[in-house]
Amino acid sequence: MSRVGKYPVTVPSGVTVSIVDGEFSAKGKLGVSSLRLVDDVETSIDGNQVWVKPRTETKKARMMWGTTRALINNMVKGVSDGFTVNLEINGVGYRAAVVGKALQLQLGYSHDVAYPIPDDIAIKCEKPTSISISGKDRQRVGQVAAEIRAFRGPEPYKGKGVKYDTETILRKEGKKK
Repeated sequence: MSRVGKYPVTVPSGVTVSIVDGEFSAKGKLGVSSLRLVDDVETSIDGNQVWVKPRTETKKARMMWGTTRALINNMVKGVSDGFTVNLEINGVGYRAAVVGKALQLQLGYSHDVAYPIPDDIAIKCEKPTSISISGKDRQRVGQVAAEIRAFRGPEPYKGKGVKYDTETILRKEGKKK
């Protein structure tokens, strides 16, 4: 039995959900998101709750049960509150700034790295060493954060590079004399 799928998704006030022709859509203050539902699960709206149940007891139906519930929960939370990932930059001379529709990164290379900001993502730099990425789609926010981190990932000796603010870098001991 799915540990995730057996719980309902509670829809907060200010968010409207609907199911039309196998398409689940959620509308909130941050916009509209939609999800094509698979045939293996049955999704129903009961008041301010969304229930997901498998239609059969096949392995695929049980797998999609929890997955569909998690995707619906992320959509509802995304259109109401949104998602945010924070990155930190460590290193001498390493910094970031938003210039127009691009994120300008100075990461110790011979040239600056310009990352174009997607339309559905908002990026802010309060300090030159911190980046805040926010949006309504959890997968998209995480993907953009991973792409920015990949320009210069944290290295284990001095901890220089771009890392998530919740990430801890396992430090290695340097050479011995």
